[in-house]
Amino acid sequence: MPYLYQDSKPRPPALPGAARATHSSGKAFEELKQECLSRGVLFEDPDFPACNSSLFFSEKPPVPFIWKRPRDIVKDPKFILGGATRTDICQGDLGDCWLLAAIASLTLNEKTLARVVPLDQNFGPDYAGIFHFQFWQHNEWLDVVIDDRLPTFKDRLVFLHSAEHNEFWSALLEKAYAKLNGSYEALKGGSTIEAMEDFTGGIGEMYEVKKAPDNFYEILEKALKRCSMVGCSIDTSSAAESEAKTRFGLIKGHAYSVTGIDEVSYRGRQVQLIRIRNPWGQVEWNGPWSDKMKFEDFQVHFDKVEICNLTPDALEDSTAHKWEVTIHQGSWVRGSTAGGCRNFLETFWTNPQIKLHLTEKDDGQDDCTFIAALMQKDRRKLKKVGAEMLTIGYSIYESPGRDGHLGKDFFRYHPSKARSKTYINLREVSNRFKLPPGDYILVPTTFEPHQEADFCLRIFSEKKAITEDLDENVAIDLPEPLNPTPSPQENEEEKQFRALFEQISGKDMEIAAEELQYVLNAVLKKTKNIKFKDLTLISCRNIISLMDTSSNGKLEFSEFKVFWEKMKKWINIFLQFDFDKSGSMSSYELRSALKAAGYQLNNYLLQLIVLRYSDEQFQIEFDDFLNCLIRLENASRVFQALSVKNKEFINLNIGEFINLAMNI
Repeated sequence: MPYLYQDSKPRPPALPGAARATHSSGKAFEELKQECLSRGVLFEDPDFPACNSSLFFSEKPPVPFIWKRPRDIVKDPKFILGGATRTDICQGDLGDCWLLAAIASLTLNEKTLARVVPLDQNFGPDYAGIFHFQFWQHNEWLDVVIDDRLPTFKDRLVFLHSAEHNEFWSALLEKAYAKLNGSYEALKGGSTIEAMEDFTGGIGEMYEVKKAPDNFYEILEKALKRCSMVGCSIDTSSAAESEAKTRFGLIKGHAYSVTGIDEVSYRGRQVQLIRIRNPWGQVEWNGPWSDKMKFEDFQVHFDKVEICNLTPDALEDSTAHKWEVTIHQGSWVRGSTAGGCRNFLETFWTNPQIKLHLTEKDDGQDDCTFIAALMQKDRRKLKKVGAEMLTIGYSIYESPGRDGHLGKDFFRYHPSKARSKTYINLREVSNRFKLPPGDYILVPTTFEPHQEADFCLRIFSEKKAITEDLDENVAIDLPEPLNPTPSPQENEEEKQFRALFEQISGKDMEIAAEELQYVLNAVLKKTKNIKFKDLTLISCRNIISLMDTSSNGKLEFSEFKVFWEKMKKWINIFLQFDFDKSGSMSSYELRSALKAAGYQLNNYLLQLIVLRYSDEQFQIEFDDFLNCLIRLENASRVFQALSVKNKEFINLNIGEFINLAMNI
């Protein structure tokens, strides 16, 4: 699966007003709509066609569904009828109650609802069969356009629908979300907090009800007063228990939304009540207080609560806070930056590392509060190619006070200062921390090494905090190139080379790539402590390209001697990281090996090089290591020469130039 380069520098949160058009035509909603009106046709979306591939990717529809527009289902369709309310959300034949619970919570906040569901849409005179909705995805607001053809069976909507048969906003919203994620089937199973975040761009937190803090009622009360979205559920102990009904009318494994909380006076005492909403709507709580339940009963019967804070201060005291937010985009790539958790010390250090500077204490406190939220990207969309949610988490270490990517030994001898509560296979893992002012290193990881995904890391801090990616700088530290000059007195090694050279080259003492290949393989076979395959002809041509100062496509003996000094250094570096002396080294060691050779690369360049030069077992043989170094040195020389000759060229940095060179 593709993992594209993204700038790893911290960035501010996206604003909903700047939603990006996502249609393949490049056109925005209004332009597409006006085109349909001028042509007198109804919009048909080629990006999400009315066919089985938009429904399911692993199965066929159980019955033949017919795609129909609302006008073909009822005589007088309405987009919203009497306002959008929680009664507009009735579950159909799709296991997406988690999404429906989030939509129910969405209806409680008019401003948030209007952002996701633009309310100026209807089936009136300017109807063109096209609608649009806006969702937050990984620090970006997207405008998703759909046509209004919906799957039906016997003239009834198959999936999400309103209790009012001529109201269609909720069904169309579900379709837009299905398009965002690739299909309706992709919406099966999920966490309410996932959809809540996509509706708000907010930050989610999860509570285990039985282990919740003493002020849990106040936390929920404050969250609802500030229009946060709140969901709850009952755990299941096995797949057989999923959707099982308890004797109190509650459904296990089902996603409910919390829509209200209050304290009432009853028989001379105060009773805390909570109201929950079942999107399915066919089964409800039959215990005391009917539609509402006592908070004590809620704590007994429910296991998890998910809160999505529209502003992350919703769980703090009554004083309003403006949280500082920074966001990092990154990737775990097999063989280079997918090191797994701390259990895998040999590769853990290769994961991306983000430095966090906490400089200001909370008001009246000795510590600094922040929320770290790690999100794996697009896993739901990638379900159709077999992707599942990975088990993810992170660790936080006190910074040793030096710059640059921290190596294996640091993590061997230093324990973490804090970490995510658990590694879990959810889209996002988030936790709230209080740490003393200082510098920290946050390491986001998958649990197992070699697992690939893109991720988004969000840091919400009560006071201003500074974050930086430890891998953003590219630096080259090479010695000045030696000029090929004859030495006054040759050592024994040089004498042996000269004899071999004369034997192969003839009187001109110059060798071509084929002859160089013979020389190097003959010499290297006699080198102790190294086991490797023969150098390829391509490698030898690259060597000549690097060392040929006369541009005649051959190497003179003096040029070869200069290269051999480089070669000896590179052999020693390779041996240093070929721990088992097998003739290959782990690609996870390439960062350190290249640094020893004078190249400090960022994660993206490292990922690119590993993809090019490592094998399926994440091993790099000496021939590939040699080619990598030759290519890097060539790129560095060309960049330096161009920078001197053309001052404008300096606008392109060395990292960008190496990226270009490695892709040629």
